[in-house]
Amino acid sequence: MIKRVKFLVLIIAVFGLAVTFSVTAKAQCAMCTTAVESNSQAGKTTTKGLNHGIMYLLAAPYLAIGVVGFIWYKKYRRKDITLEMREQPLHLN
Repeated sequence: MIKRVKFLVLIIAVFGLAVTFSVTAKAQCAMCTTAVESNSQAGKTTTKGLNHGIMYLLAAPYLAIGVVGFIWYKKYRRKDITLEMREQPLHLN
């Protein structure tokens, strides 16, 4: 139980640090950047489509991993476990 809590705290800390220290990246090619900037200045909505496409491509792998994880959890979760313990004390020495 304690290991699980430590793992959860570690995951939350890593996520918090990743969000806190994120840096804006400009990773478009020169032609894409020029096209987006000229369309944005002209008042066209091409930039919204590009942004929605980027968000779709960003969310798809996380959604797929989440679905696989959920199916794995449901499939391999033990349901009816009976523990039969001996009444004699265990000596580990």
